[in-house]
Amino acid sequence: MSSPTRHPVLIAGAGPAGLSAALALRAAGLPAVVLERRTESSVRPGSRAAYLHGASLRELERLSPGLGHEIAGRGLMWATKRSYWAGQEVYTRTYPPSARDGLPPFTSLPQVITEDLMATACRKHGVEFHWGVEVTSAESTPDGVRLTDASGGEWLADYVIAADGARSVLRTAIGSPLEGPRSQNTFVVVDLDDDPDHNPMPIERVFHYRHPRVGGRNVLTVPFAGGWRVDLNLLVHDDPERYVSPEGLRRWIPRILPEAYGERVRWVSTYRFAQQVAARFTDTHHRVLLTGEASHLFAPFGARGMNSSVPDAVRAVEAAVEALETGGAGATRAVARFAEERKEAATYNRACASAALEHMLAHRPSLWLRQRAAAAVATAGRRAGAWLDSAPYGPKLAARGAARSSY
Repeated sequence: MSSPTRHPVLIAGAGPAGLSAALALRAAGLPAVVLERRTESSVRPGSRAAYLHGASLRELERLSPGLGHEIAGRGLMWATKRSYWAGQEVYTRTYPPSARDGLPPFTSLPQVITEDLMATACRKHGVEFHWGVEVTSAESTPDGVRLTDASGGEWLADYVIAADGARSVLRTAIGSPLEGPRSQNTFVVVDLDDDPDHNPMPIERVFHYRHPRVGGRNVLTVPFAGGWRVDLNLLVHDDPERYVSPEGLRRWIPRILPEAYGERVRWVSTYRFAQQVAARFTDTHHRVLLTGEASHLFAPFGARGMNSSVPDAVRAVEAAVEALETGGAGATRAVARFAEERKEAATYNRACASAALEHMLAHRPSLWLRQRAAAAVATAGRRAGAWLDSAPYGPKLAARGAARSSY
């Protein structure tokens, strides 16, 4: 029986981080081989990370010219955002049209479409995919990494970029647990198909504190290409089943959107959002590099998950390329720098997402009182309204010793 082929770099996972890493490897002139547990025809649920920052679009455009523009063209960009307190508008802002390098500041479309466009670009650049390959174990040594899949197959590599998601086998294999809390409250997340012919709605992001028609719960509605995402913030003691059953959805959705949208549910799920970062972003031998949700989980407010996965992957490839070129102590230093830099960035992003989550939930009495005071003066003072409005995408934080770059 012949020995398995040894690869310079293997990628585990074909989500945004893995696809970004594959494009970065090909841009660097290296072969890119991706192992993915799903089959190519697997159904992927929900809009998930539907908001792609301009920085991510520019990075993807650099890795594969035309890709950033294609993704932007498939998505949409809302120009107006509004916030309400108990049914009264406290803030609105409409942004003028702008672009950098011909790309918009952001685009909004389902993650599955973004992934499909990235995968198409990967195939164009000669990326080799192995679908239906579930990595079940990994062994890292000073000389490289050996992966074993569910069928008993073995894969050898000098370096492995772990992009295998929140339940990462590779993160477990290197003994680097996720550390951090989960939200106390449950969130109901619903994707709705658009109804432009009968119930067109303004293309705006709208956030409600204490929505009066759903029992004072917070509600965020965000448009994306082809539909709407609605986040309903349940109270701590709510029974989520009452809100995700077909009857429950038909009961509360028409209280915040036109009635027909109660019948246009594409996907629904519940989450208690994790705020977690891996203890280490590489193994003791500096051969496995954690990226994306294998290395961090954030609440979605601020869109810091997928948008930090792209630079995670690019930096991992840069470190692996440098390691391959230098070898020895230089290789160890390159991977160690990657691990330190991306953990700093993840820690900072977690702090920002946590601040957004706390801003929305207001569990601390001092914050609850400050929100009440801001709401009372928001109609007369724009600054107070802007502070309230910052919740859905995260109040800006000082670095506080962490990385100053969010992404």
